Amino acid sequence: MSGIDAVKRGLRRELLAVRSRLTGDDAREAAAVLARRALLLPELAGARQVAAYVSVGGEPGTEALLEELRRRGTRVLLPVLLPDDDLDWAEYEGPASLAEVGRVGRLTLREPSGPRLGREAVTGVDAVLLPGLAADRAGRRLGRGGGSYDRVLARLAAAGADPVLLVLLHDHELLEEVPAEPHDRPVHVVLTPSGAHRVGGG
Repeated sequence: MSGIDAVKRGLRRELLAVRSRLTGDDAREAAAVLARRALLLPELAGARQVAAYVSVGGEPGTEALLEELRRRGTRVLLPVLLPDDDLDWAEYEGPASLAEVGRVGRLTLREPSGPRLGREAVTGVDAVLLPGLAADRAGRRLGRGGGSYDRVLARLAAAGADPVLLVLLHDHELLEEVPAEPHDRPVHVVLTPSGAHRVGGG
């Protein structure tokens, strides 16, 4: 393991430990505020298609945001985790369209049950909401380490696609600095309950 991998692993442990102590009320309040803030973002206001995800564990809740995006006519794509940890996509069609999928040694995920659209479907979206454990003001994002979204970001780059990249976090997860490697692609917006933090100060 490289030095930066060890630093990332230790930081992930610390952040997950803090998330594990959040109460259900904390999560619901953060989710409601984040949904309101996200829907006011100009980056999402004009988006016809958005790739998002269904929050799990201590992640800031996305359910209210997904439903509001769908209600206002935005096509929302949600990930389906494949056996090789890459992501396929399917359209979000409301809470009833989500199915719980358990995998050995992993969190139980809620995934869309509709037709699979293929791994390349993400290359046609206007914005991508990324899960994360932390980010800094330079847009460096720390994920869980599974590599699924690294593949998504590489696929976007290979296709010449340039959607807005946003990460949703709790306030304490916006850090001074997040360890990053050359292949790590920064996000454009870090959204927390306290507000939107744009890379470059925009």
